[in-house]
Amino acid sequence: MKFLDQAKIYVRSGDGGDGVTAFRREKYIEFGGPDGGNGGRGGDIIFEAVANLNTLIDFRYTQHFRAKKGGNGAGSDRTGAAAPAVVIQVPVGTQIMDDDRETLLADLDKPGKRVTLCTGGDGGFGNANYKTSTNRAPRRSDKGWPGEERWVWLRLKLIADVGLVGLPNAGKSTFLAATSAARPKIADYPFTTLHPQLGVVRLSMTEEFVIADIPGLIEGAHEGTGLGDRFLGHVERCAALLHLIDGAAGDVVDAWRTIRNELEAYGGGLAEKPEVIALNKCDAMTPQQISGRKRALERASGAKVMVISGVSRQGVPELLRDLFTNVQNARAERAAEEAE
Repeated sequence: MKFLDQAKIYVRSGDGGDGVTAFRREKYIEFGGPDGGNGGRGGDIIFEAVANLNTLIDFRYTQHFRAKKGGNGAGSDRTGAAAPAVVIQVPVGTQIMDDDRETLLADLDKPGKRVTLCTGGDGGFGNANYKTSTNRAPRRSDKGWPGEERWVWLRLKLIADVGLVGLPNAGKSTFLAATSAARPKIADYPFTTLHPQLGVVRLSMTEEFVIADIPGLIEGAHEGTGLGDRFLGHVERCAALLHLIDGAAGDVVDAWRTIRNELEAYGGGLAEKPEVIALNKCDAMTPQQISGRKRALERASGAKVMVISGVSRQGVPELLRDLFTNVQNARAERAAEEAE
């Protein structure tokens, strides 16, 4: 299945049905009076978040969604039928943006969450609605109200607990494959990962969390260099960031600063998220190199640096436990906020 995280679509709710002008005509009833019914309501456009979708690829092939018009009224005070709503199913984590791509209209961040984006038009009044003591035979009936229409952008931000960031070839895909059942593409050249990957890490029967691996960042990514920084949106919802640094590549401090600068340039609160720094590929370094590079990285970042190897799994269990502690803290804070 192809991965698509942005799509532009057109939505239009249904017009209201027309009211009618009608009069009651029956044998032996000389003055039956008006009995034209009202029009039915037009269909709504509703977006719903569902758990079994993880891409917006369906919207590449279907980009126009129109609800039906409400039924017209009829004689004998019969109201027209209301048109059914059009329910558009999207993955959990989808944001609905206005055509300017800046105004947030809705954020569908929970399974089953619904939002009515375009409301159907009201039905027009039939002539029975206008009868009064002085106007006993009105011939006025109204057209239905028009529905709403707009172009919107759908942007998918994956729901994950931990986001993997780092330079290309830092070992992110190898780490994801070693800690979860995900099978991302792994190769010895940059930009092997071209779209985000998710993996579920299970520490025990009751302890698990989701890791999101995004394409590697390089210097100037916020200006469009490489694959750009568009995929950073997928880690905006994460509780913590796992910053993998290739220890065998040489200047680890420069690699750390490059990613930190890109996170700050992107914004979205990424630079303020808890960051766990891991010096990867320790099996390709000597003990002296490991000690020196770890010390330099801790001095530059002011944080604890963990030494791991995604291939041999050295240090990986301790790192996963540290990440899960951050995830638990974020979940507890979220639960406390919802309780208030």
